[in-house]
Amino acid sequence: MLNTETIANYAQTSAKELKINKYDIYGSSIDETSVEVDSGEPKQVQASNRSSVIVRVWNETGTVGVTTTTDLDQMGIKLALETAKDASVFGNKENTPDFSPEAKEKIENTSDEMVEAVPVSTLIDTLIKAEKNLLEAHPAIKGVPYNGLSQEDIKRFYLNSDGSLRQEARSYAVIYLYSRTEEEGKKPRGASAMKISRGLETLDVDGCLKEVTEKTISHINYEPIASGKYMIVFSPQAFLSLISAFSNLFNAQNILDKQSLSNPESLGKEVASSLLSLCDDALHPDNIGAEMFDGEGTPTRRVELIKDGVLSGLLHSSGTAKRMNAQPTGNANIGAKVTVGSHFYHVFSNSTDNPQYNLDEAENVILIDNLQALHAGVNALQGSFSLPFDGWLMNKGERTSIDAATVAGDYLTLLKSIVCVESKAEIRPGGVCPRIWVEGLSVTGE
Repeated sequence: MLNTETIANYAQTSAKELKINKYDIYGSSIDETSVEVDSGEPKQVQASNRSSVIVRVWNETGTVGVTTTTDLDQMGIKLALETAKDASVFGNKENTPDFSPEAKEKIENTSDEMVEAVPVSTLIDTLIKAEKNLLEAHPAIKGVPYNGLSQEDIKRFYLNSDGSLRQEARSYAVIYLYSRTEEEGKKPRGASAMKISRGLETLDVDGCLKEVTEKTISHINYEPIASGKYMIVFSPQAFLSLISAFSNLFNAQNILDKQSLSNPESLGKEVASSLLSLCDDALHPDNIGAEMFDGEGTPTRRVELIKDGVLSGLLHSSGTAKRMNAQPTGNANIGAKVTVGSHFYHVFSNSTDNPQYNLDEAENVILIDNLQALHAGVNALQGSFSLPFDGWLMNKGERTSIDAATVAGDYLTLLKSIVCVESKAEIRPGGVCPRIWVEGLSVTGE
């Protein structure tokens, strides 16, 4: 794993030799072991150690040069600083990035959360058992073509010439299962599930197995659906994927680049139903992947984005915050260009007028479990989407799997058409979210 103090010493010594007065370095190191299985036998076993460091150097005129390296010894750091210094001559003179004003602020609760890795044989045995149980769950389930179980240790750090030095380390374990059915006269059907935890001992393998089994069995007997407008219920995962696809709505860098559905004047305006509130909460207690600081060393935090339907905040880097007279939010990713990204969404409702609908009583309602082809079916700048989905037609508690269908619409119209934000939330890898009811969305059946 990285030794941050050693790298800081390398950087300080080399910068002095190269007459570099201003620099910063962000890096990470990942130790990962992953396995895949096929028909009760190991299919693939991988172990890797990956390190990556981004170095930025400011010259006397204030322009910045950026380079990356995987060579973390003294010569590697020196060469990276020298290369970045040479590149700084060609740096952009407009909106030049600077150190975050919060890069040296104290961060509370920075203890590392490391878990000792288990032997590879334990990973293989665990995954083989899960595959076996899934294959035995129903005669129609003939394979688990995509599966994986991994454990990894991640260490991140940030340092700069002004005295900032941050580091953190985390361990993660992840399991993924995707089933496939085969029945004569029927189309193959499938379902997937994923769970993440701090380590294998606490990883909910049984929960992952139960989820994928129930979904797979529920899709075996499917029916076509008539095209038309329906009340749609988005599963937590489906709604979170939509939020991610249209995250330019509250991304300050996208707004400044005029690549967003909103603009600097959109703050304070209604963009969704008053039932919807949304935060980006890197430090949410259910966020296994919590990060304490971003690529610029800014502490992460809970950022209110939508409050009761009103756009109330944006995700900022230090550069976008300076240009928009705001505060950095801990959402920066440094590179050749500083970009802005989210951490962990929290979707909820504060409204006292939020009706609670019941799927067991609903008629002719579509429950969308998973949206597909998000890379191709979303026009993030126009706000439109047309996406195939996996789901069910719900009638008074009875589920009928939908053969093949596409849901289409306008994202901002969808947000304003929300009629219910359920009270019970689910924890997913990308956030915490309940089921969301939206009226009047167009569905095209096969």
